[in-house]
Amino acid sequence: GPRAAAAQTLTLDERIGTLSRLIIYGGPVASSAAAKELAAIGDKRAVAGLILGMRFSGFTRRDIDAALRELTGAEDVEGWFEWMLWQERHPEIRPHPSYFDVKLAVYKGVDPSFERFLKREYIEGDKPKIRFEEIAWGGVRVDGIPSLDNPEIVPAGEADYLLDDDLVFGLEIDGDARAWPLRILGWHEMTNDVVGGVPIALAYCTLCGAGIVFETDLGDGTDPLIFSTSGFLYRSNKLMYDRRTDTLWNQFTGKPVIGPLADSGIELKIRPLATTSWKAWRDAHPDGKVLSLETGHRRDYGSGAVYRDYFASDDLMFPAFSDQSNLRQKERVFGVRGPGASRAWPLKAFDGGAVINDGVGPVDLVLIGDFETRTVRAYERRGRTFEKDAATGAPKDETGVWTVSETEIASPSGDRLPRYPGHEAYWFAWNNFIGGDNTLYGVN
Repeated sequence: GPRAAAAQTLTLDERIGTLSRLIIYGGPVASSAAAKELAAIGDKRAVAGLILGMRFSGFTRRDIDAALRELTGAEDVEGWFEWMLWQERHPEIRPHPSYFDVKLAVYKGVDPSFERFLKREYIEGDKPKIRFEEIAWGGVRVDGIPSLDNPEIVPAGEADYLLDDDLVFGLEIDGDARAWPLRILGWHEMTNDVVGGVPIALAYCTLCGAGIVFETDLGDGTDPLIFSTSGFLYRSNKLMYDRRTDTLWNQFTGKPVIGPLADSGIELKIRPLATTSWKAWRDAHPDGKVLSLETGHRRDYGSGAVYRDYFASDDLMFPAFSDQSNLRQKERVFGVRGPGASRAWPLKAFDGGAVINDGVGPVDLVLIGDFETRTVRAYERRGRTFEKDAATGAPKDETGVWTVSETEIASPSGDRLPRYPGHEAYWFAWNNFIGGDNTLYGVN
């Protein structure tokens, strides 16, 4: 078209920038011509813009596929999902300088508030801890998935809306036992609260299958951070943001990745969290509290309603690469992060109930789990060796059967071993985000 022809008179960088905009905004004829011309120019810096256009153009996906294959030499890649996976595996290909402006314009068209998180000074140089080109829109606006802030709670005995086999996230701090049903939290993905006097955020990334409790008091004399949902994803993982600074945080690692705190070195402390059935939690904590059904929002909080199709599928909704040589991408694991090392246990290792002696790095652990309720708890064992008591399922050693609680296990003689933080997740998320010496039980 005439606009694509006019781009011929520009400098190379100006041409690539103009053509990248035409891919998205030029209409079917101009978009098609722009994709072909970018392929002819042969500059790989245009790849990120073409992948962005693959999702947001709506006109020229076949031509974009052809242009990307010509630029990259990749022969068997097709569609936005696969090209995002390809891009994840090729960090050496940097985006063209125009990419920031083009992508920001696209996202501002979805929600002008997105600009709060994606300022140029946050993106340029080595400040961001994740690649800007891998930040994907998750389908909602800022706070489109509303957090629950200091929500109403009720005594366990009054939660007559819950079924025995409904799953809950359970946390106990200093005798304060609190439960959050997954059927409610799946619609909100974040709750900010105080449990046992400790300010916490329970971040639930439904796409990752991971609920993680973070302490939000940084210990610097400032108010605790309060977290919300940004609307962005990174490798099919929720990017949350703190309301004080508008910094984007990786929900899985508890680290800031883009924004004012990206260079702070902060890593939020993780608290032990249990996934279990409501009956098991209520029986163990009859005096505990649970999230009220009265959240102030209108949602279908029925059992199995939220993300039903996604949870039942083996497929991901958004692109993220994982090594599936040992586990499928959405197999559930229980993971522990130790000092300089991390380790994951497939939940199927706890089928029928199990007590497993293992460890992570220098830390000896005993893991007590039940596959049916997706419940695993880890405790330090400090050189002791346990086995499963046939009658109770609890750990036992030569001293007898130990008592299990949320914070520790205790021997008949009063010896105590503390709980160790860990959480459940889909394998793809654990495999993708936990680096270092990361091992898998049953394999290494």
